[in-house]
Amino acid sequence: MRKFEIISYEQWEKDLKGICLYSDIKLPSRSTKHSAGYDFKTPFDFKLEPGEIIKVPTGIKVAMNSDEFLAILVRSSMGFKYNIRLCNQVGIIDSDYYNNEGNEGHIFIALQNEGDKVFEAKVGDNIAQGIFIKYQTVDNEEDVSGSRKGGLGSTNK
Repeated sequence: MRKFEIISYEQWEKDLKGICLYSDIKLPSRSTKHSAGYDFKTPFDFKLEPGEIIKVPTGIKVAMNSDEFLAILVRSSMGFKYNIRLCNQVGIIDSDYYNNEGNEGHIFIALQNEGDKVFEAKVGDNIAQGIFIKYQTVDNEEDVSGSRKGGLGSTNK
């Protein structure tokens, strides 16, 4: 079972109220039949000056199978044309991030402009892509009993 959802209105009020309309949040979608990536759209307009970083709250959360993760990657065209990068290079959204008590699983995308021209995005523009990936664990792994209690960065020990 894999599905994207829009965050609750209550979570929107915490993270996006005053920045965008709830109705401007759009679910990620594939552009072509054979696209691997689901395009994430920005729910608000922004400009990113050279050297600047922006953390974009997408208004999206994702449910997936327990042996999968969603890789968030910058769109190729943004890297080639504008030298836009993800601050963490590749975002990893684990299956237990969904509906966590810290932020409901709200996906944020941090972009950095390493180019020499201003990058502009309008409501609904594609800003990143997500690809579902199945993973495996080692056979001799010790019992893992920890569970996620919060949102971004909550599994640090």
